[in-house]
Amino acid sequence: MVNSSSCLWQVIFCPGTGRGLCFHMGVCNFMSHEKCLKNVKIPCSCIAPSLVRVPVAHCFGPPGHYKRKFCTVCRKSLESPAFRCEVCELHVHTDCIPFACSDCRQCHQDGHQDQDTYHHHWREGNLSSNARCEVCKKTCGSSEVLSGMRCEWCGILAHAACYVIVTPECTFGRLRNMILPPSCVQLFSRNFSKLHCFRISENLQTESDEDDDVDGSTQGSAKDVQISTDSSKQNFSKQTLKIFDGNDAVKRNQFRLISVPRIAKNEEVVESALRAYYINDEQQEYELQTFTQQALLSDDVINRNDAAEDSNLGSVFRESVPEAWIIRAKPKDEEVIRIYPAWLKVGMAYVSLRVNKSSTTQTVIEEVLPLLGRQTECLQNFKLVEVLMGSKQVQRMVLDNQELILNRLKDIRKTSIRQMNQTRFYIVENSESIVRVNLFVGGLPPQLSPEEYTNILKDELAIKTNVVSVRHVYQAQELFTNGLMEWFMGQLKTSPKVEASGGWKLWPPASKIPQNCCPLLVFVNPKSGGLKGRDLLYSFRKLLNPHQVFELTNGGPLPGFHTFSQVPWFRVLVCGGDGTVGWVLGALEEIRHKLVCSEPSVAILPLGTGNDLGRVLRWGAGYSGEDPYSILVSVDEADDVLMDRWTILLDAEEPVEGAENGVAEPEPPKIVQMNNYCGLGIDAELSLDFHHAREEEPGKFNSRFHNKGVYVKVGLQKISHTRNLHKDIKLQVDQHEVELPSIEGLIFINIPSWGSGADLWGSESDNRFEKPRIDDGLLEVVGVTGVVHMGQVQGGFRSGIRIAQGSYFRVTLLKPIPVQVDGEPWIQAPGQIIISAAGPKVHMLKKSKQKQKKTGSLKEMRVDSVSVSEGGR
Repeated sequence: MVNSSSCLWQVIFCPGTGRGLCFHMGVCNFMSHEKCLKNVKIPCSCIAPSLVRVPVAHCFGPPGHYKRKFCTVCRKSLESPAFRCEVCELHVHTDCIPFACSDCRQCHQDGHQDQDTYHHHWREGNLSSNARCEVCKKTCGSSEVLSGMRCEWCGILAHAACYVIVTPECTFGRLRNMILPPSCVQLFSRNFSKLHCFRISENLQTESDEDDDVDGSTQGSAKDVQISTDSSKQNFSKQTLKIFDGNDAVKRNQFRLISVPRIAKNEEVVESALRAYYINDEQQEYELQTFTQQALLSDDVINRNDAAEDSNLGSVFRESVPEAWIIRAKPKDEEVIRIYPAWLKVGMAYVSLRVNKSSTTQTVIEEVLPLLGRQTECLQNFKLVEVLMGSKQVQRMVLDNQELILNRLKDIRKTSIRQMNQTRFYIVENSESIVRVNLFVGGLPPQLSPEEYTNILKDELAIKTNVVSVRHVYQAQELFTNGLMEWFMGQLKTSPKVEASGGWKLWPPASKIPQNCCPLLVFVNPKSGGLKGRDLLYSFRKLLNPHQVFELTNGGPLPGFHTFSQVPWFRVLVCGGDGTVGWVLGALEEIRHKLVCSEPSVAILPLGTGNDLGRVLRWGAGYSGEDPYSILVSVDEADDVLMDRWTILLDAEEPVEGAENGVAEPEPPKIVQMNNYCGLGIDAELSLDFHHAREEEPGKFNSRFHNKGVYVKVGLQKISHTRNLHKDIKLQVDQHEVELPSIEGLIFINIPSWGSGADLWGSESDNRFEKPRIDDGLLEVVGVTGVVHMGQVQGGFRSGIRIAQGSYFRVTLLKPIPVQVDGEPWIQAPGQIIISAAGPKVHMLKKSKQKQKKTGSLKEMRVDSVSVSEGGR
């Protein structure tokens, strides 16, 4: 890889020691001491695609600024806006994306693979400066260069020279029991976008994709133009050239810039052009074609194939310098290609085969099968598949049996010589598989039959009834059925015989999930916690299998539960406020009867404003940037507890105004679920005013501090307000009438935390009532006399007025009164409110009081005992 013609002596940092005189690789900017060259184990970017075992495309998020990060392709610092993969630690410049290797984490079984042993998935560089090698225990990270290796499953760290002696099998580290094993997820890909497979919102990709397709290379080249222009002021012997690698680059006007001496020969320019496109072939196999700006605009490329042979010996420049060049591959009469056996278990990575002008797909299959030990099998049972290993998408195309292989290679190189470097040929067994896709459709009218839903899909989406059928109908939820129809890819059929595309399934769940494995189903509300949910999404996708992480704004919680419906045991982590927790628990209650694990335990990462349930379960007052890995460890060590849930029936007796035909009809009964508390009167009125303020200016409500400030402002406006709530309602507890004192607010509490951590019930002992618990099957009824009283309770100076304790409540409203349930307020018309226990208790996870065991460091907890071969010691 490194030779004298491609190395320059400079005083630069070495990845091995970080100092001293070292070699500089001209293609990928790799740097090393001369004495360290023998230990170089990192492949150059030009040959990295050929070393990929299973091509897996990346999922690039929106462009951003990443400090102290380096591009994996060109190894330079990310000073300008760059991209990172949402699934792994790959960071690249905008104009380096086309050259990124399709080596993302393999999070599912692709096609017919069936394996239970997994190897480390190594990613180079972008480690902290204090990272230490697990083998030699020395520092392996650097903030100056791309150095060090990290397994993206278990997190083990090692030097580039040390990681090769680590035992290849990966155990997934400390989080192994929480990670959904890739062997449990099967994906039959049909050129589906990875964004769909991992349910990553496409609206984040629109701008970046357009930039990459249209302006990506141009923008990156513009930076290089400026650099070349500045350097030309100092060195007038250099010339900057535009280089296109094929017809596709010409059409998109995407080029690379090279700087060569003005007296450079053709072969020197060709060599520089190949380096610019990370191609490691011999320069004699390529030639340059030139065209003017007018030709560029008209896509009319001028050929120079008829130039005299001796012209290659002179300077590439004549009297006028061409504006741009196209690098082309010279035609060949025969060529050696690699054929990969795909999922045929033959014990070899690939076989090399020489093809000529008469070689077709069928003749290639005939010659390859004996080399793979399959000479006795029928040719019709196999097909040849062309795979383009793009960084964003791995595309597959089945070649026709009569297609000429050399012509196909010629067409690929004519389109892009870079694509030829990223193209493979696989021999695959034919299988009569039916590719099915499960789609989740939201925004539909509730309480219809499957036939009526089918008719809606047929009318609105023009589906074919013999192709699409309705499998499951779930009760519509208020927070889920708003807006237009939303297609959600992700839930697949449970039968192991069904193949899927664009989504995933557990296949077969009972036999593939290890006995000690309890996968964690993660729900994240990216709009909660001052938009910190977006960063948590990225972190959890990296730490776990991204197939087990769901974004709630992309279909709600039902798709996640539906996907895990056949998992024998799993846990749930909800990242959001109390309202988000209630949303998920409500969906769990609805789908519980269709789950094999009908009672999964639920943990909370509080991202809301109040976070009262998170406080009670010891998850804290709110997320403040803790290490996501530490959070997952705490979830794994949490204790299982039970919690009551309550059903509230709202039956308004007053007719609805403005009814059609002048006939007033009463509002239909409404049922809501309660987890924390239900308030009537002044408490709900403050929540309603806060809700209105947030609806008017939602952009300002992105932090807990601001939200609480608005709440205080709303409360001060109501400080002189008086309401004789005890005269407007009647309360019945366990079939007994209860006389109410003079109060302005009545609150039913299920947990010992209200209004961002206040103890409304109080800690004083009282012989009239039992000590409250979250699983005692009882609700506590408390009254407040006004805003001042509420402020005193939240300040810890007073407690509420204890009124009653029971399991069944009936409240009669004599006039419209503000009501709120778990922070969701509205005005309730006169009528009846009935509160009763809601089915079985829900299993929650309470953070353990015991601190995490300090076995050296958190990194050591993350990485299991690493086995190292004795030969490397």
